[in-house]
Amino acid sequence: MVALVTGASRGGGKGIALVLGERGATVYVTGRSVRGEPTTLDRPGTIDDTAEEVTARGGTGIAARCDHTDDAQVEAVFERIRNEQGRLDLLVNNAWSGYELPLYYETPFWEMEWRHWDLMFQGGLRATSFASRLAALIMLEAGRGLIVNMTWVLDRPHGVTFYEVVKNATNKLTEQMADDLRPHGVACVAVSPGWMRLERMNLTPEQAAQTESPEFPGRAIAALASDPDVLTKSGRVFTTPELAREYGFTDVDGKQQSAFWDEHWAS
Repeated sequence: MVALVTGASRGGGKGIALVLGERGATVYVTGRSVRGEPTTLDRPGTIDDTAEEVTARGGTGIAARCDHTDDAQVEAVFERIRNEQGRLDLLVNNAWSGYELPLYYETPFWEMEWRHWDLMFQGGLRATSFASRLAALIMLEAGRGLIVNMTWVLDRPHGVTFYEVVKNATNKLTEQMADDLRPHGVACVAVSPGWMRLERMNLTPEQAAQTESPEFPGRAIAALASDPDVLTKSGRVFTTPELAREYGFTDVDGKQQSAFWDEHWAS
């Protein structure tokens, strides 16, 4: 399998890439943080670190520096994959720049910094759309492939207006792209993790008990990518627990649903 995971310097993107590596995949990992230079918001982790860990887990990790708000850089990554591999089986759209400012939970939209809108749309929704376009051009030639859009879905509002708009738009984008791709044998789904334990968090033991690891969505995506009938799921939005129950995998702690999902979504 040849895969591209965007925004994989750390967090969920890294967790997804590592699981794909365990499955023996060749995984291109993109991001802005590279070894030897300042990282995004001085956070730990680089695409070089992730690529090395992918290889250590049995796959082939390839770091590809890319700012997904720069079309030319994105085009260069896909051209590199085409030239080096001749195909792309899986695209995971995980790149996201919405957390570069405080999210202002429960803050009215008129009091939020307007930069939130641009960060989330440019580094989130638009980045997903543009990468998917380029991936589709490669996948259509092969008549197969899977595009996974990372999203967020709950039974109640998230509390951040712009975030809600972008994630709901991502879900609708998934549905529409799936309609276009289905006749060509290419699937497109959205996957929603729960509350993940990420490097920047300083959680209490009680909070940590409610979370899932960044590898839980990775196991979900690996299961989807290995499903010969994944096209029947195209256009749908899935949570990590429902995929865990369907495919029979667990998180690293052996659970299939965290306390977070127990509270927010009885799925």
